[in-house]
Amino acid sequence: MKAFFLLLLILLISTPAIWGQQSFFAPADSLNKKRVTGISIGLGTTWAGSMIGLHEIWYKNVEKSSFHTFNDGMNWLQMDKLGHFYANYHFAMNTSQLYQWSGVSKNKSIVIGSSIGLGFQTTLELFDGFSSEWGFSWYDMLGNGLGTASFAAQEIIWNEQRILPKFSYSPSPYAALRPDVLGSNFQERLLKDYNGQTYWLSINPSTFFKNSKLPKWACISIGYSADAKINGEENSYISTAGLSYTAHREWLMSFDIDFSRIPAKRPWVKMVLKQFNALKIPFPALMLSDGKLTGRAFYF
Repeated sequence: MKAFFLLLLILLISTPAIWGQQSFFAPADSLNKKRVTGISIGLGTTWAGSMIGLHEIWYKNVEKSSFHTFNDGMNWLQMDKLGHFYANYHFAMNTSQLYQWSGVSKNKSIVIGSSIGLGFQTTLELFDGFSSEWGFSWYDMLGNGLGTASFAAQEIIWNEQRILPKFSYSPSPYAALRPDVLGSNFQERLLKDYNGQTYWLSINPSTFFKNSKLPKWACISIGYSADAKINGEENSYISTAGLSYTAHREWLMSFDIDFSRIPAKRPWVKMVLKQFNALKIPFPALMLSDGKLTGRAFYF
């Protein structure tokens, strides 16, 4: 859940440029110290402020303990680990692009963006490490590292992002069974109810096959979700009404849009469109769930 907090922060930092003047959108031809200073101060202030806010909201009333690790690799059918992968990918990408916009070289921007994302998330894990309820999770850190590496590797190898991690959400009926764990309102369920979340990898065929007749913005998307996952560790659950639920994985295939490749002449339009690449657009989908293959007219 805290992984989404990480992503919301970087998107918040990325959007002020949307309200600037037209010339503000163009990347600097050389190092623009004012831009670098402004971004660095913004990131540093957000980092410090978010840690204070999280401590007051999240950790203040949690019982403390000595630093310890926590093995949660089998929890929630690994949906939470995909959340870490997803959030750190977008954090690294957006931060790197901000520094490139400021005139910092591409390679340095990749290193800076990746380091800030991992550093931020490591701070959160350290907080968890001193909580008796949780603990420092190496599996969370693995998700963080793989998400960051996915961005950096694509930039270094292909000089572009050909495979885009995305997210979609649709309310599930399971949150009502355990509202204290899965959320009691839409905002909480968006972050906590893994049954309603789907993580995607949107692959752009035209970047791999230059002679492809598909539009440059068209993607094929592979999705993963969970169904009836009501407990973190156990895959079975019996409700107070005596109903039995068994959790299982769901695999999906659908279409998607790479908004960064939609033709747009105005820089501010391109910047706005890029922000939509964090989300999977509803499209028809095939779903493999509990051994059964079904189709959906529109999958959210």
